[in-house]
Amino acid sequence: MTPGRALAAALVAVSLLPGCAMRPLYAGGGDSAVVASLGRVDVAPIAGKAGWLVRNAVADRLGNPGASPQYRLEVELDDQITGFGIRTDNAVTRERRTLRARYRLVDAAQGTVLLDQTAGSDAGVDVVSSEYATIAAEETALERLAEDVATQIVTRLALYSQRTARPAR
Repeated sequence: MTPGRALAAALVAVSLLPGCAMRPLYAGGGDSAVVASLGRVDVAPIAGKAGWLVRNAVADRLGNPGASPQYRLEVELDDQITGFGIRTDNAVTRERRTLRARYRLVDAAQGTVLLDQTAGSDAGVDVVSSEYATIAAEETALERLAEDVATQIVTRLALYSQRTARPAR
């Protein structure tokens, strides 16, 4: 038996085991309960440039909440730049940009908090002799961090939705 066939046979055997609860998160594609649930989330405005970037990235992943969203996503961000590479003349040579988000999924009708979690990411930035290049690197890092934090948030919302979804009848 070739290695490829052996792997395929092992995967089939594992999938046939009783009690295996592994299910694709978006099973059913665009008609799945998870996709429908994510489509009912409205993202509240988030302050600052980082907030604008994160909000747009989250909203792009969730889709349009329609006329009457069932949930509201509230996000608070903490965006920090810390210098940590120091030369003998006390000049910073390396920075770390950190973006942390505390987010809450709120039932829009009742105002109850359904999910309260954090997400975050960080990136290193080289500080070079050109101030423009350093600022550009910091902005690029922020854009990447916003995308990463948005992905974490939406993934966790999808997992929450899958966990709390009512079984299909």
